Amino acid sequence: MLGGVEHIPYPYAYRCALGHGPETCGEEILETLENQIFKRLFDPTEVAGIIIEPIQGEGGYVPAPKFFLQELQRICRQHGIMLIADEVQSGMGRTGKWWAFEHAGIEPDMITSAKGIASGMPLGAIIARSSVMDWKPGSHGTTFGGNPVCLAASLATMDLIEGGLMENARKMGKYIFERTADWTSKFKIVGDVRGKGLMVGIELVRDQRTKERAADLRSAIVDRAFHKGLLVLGAGENTLRLSPPLLIDEEQADFAVQTLEACIREAEMTI
Repeated sequence: MLGGVEHIPYPYAYRCALGHGPETCGEEILETLENQIFKRLFDPTEVAGIIIEPIQGEGGYVPAPKFFLQELQRICRQHGIMLIADEVQSGMGRTGKWWAFEHAGIEPDMITSAKGIASGMPLGAIIARSSVMDWKPGSHGTTFGGNPVCLAASLATMDLIEGGLMENARKMGKYIFERTADWTSKFKIVGDVRGKGLMVGIELVRDQRTKERAADLRSAIVDRAFHKGLLVLGAGENTLRLSPPLLIDEEQADFAVQTLEACIREAEMTI
């Protein structure tokens, strides 16, 4: 860990220690930040920035509650701290908006982007307010930055996103969530289905009451899906992540949902 960096818990509504739902999960985290960390560890005037993924990626496709992001922005504004949104996985139209933070109605001071920004070509970007991006020419550089082929891929990608793929992500995401809305009642090993747009997380558990994590079942489902012609990945300890291309159509979504249903049923029979 870097010196001078403090990690605080992410607001994980499904596993909230105090039993809160998405409307209030994270209240105690914000209170700890203001009343303990800022008073005992760091003076807020010495904090350069707070970085957060609006939807946690590798941690299990966990969306931060809307109120949490709004309150985090308020705290940052109050103390003159930069709010930095990590949108590497959730940005570029994947959630049905350019950036996932837009669903909370906030405006971070800085955004990090990569991966989807150039449809897989190696490119990353930092986007910030003009008051922040006031470096003099030559004060910052990169070894491989500005590759013309990658930049051309990014421009073409943004044209496609604006030309209908972002709307398709919103529409098809809504369709997939409608198809999976009853999975927690249909399957005893599905504890939670969450996300936004085409960023879908399905958390596998051994017991819905205790929420015991089922990492082995998740891995088995990933393997079964592969052999049935569907590529899915894990996220976090026990979550399936669905992150299909933004051009997915209804027929492909149906195949994915039906295949996963079959795989989950087969996995349930093993316990």
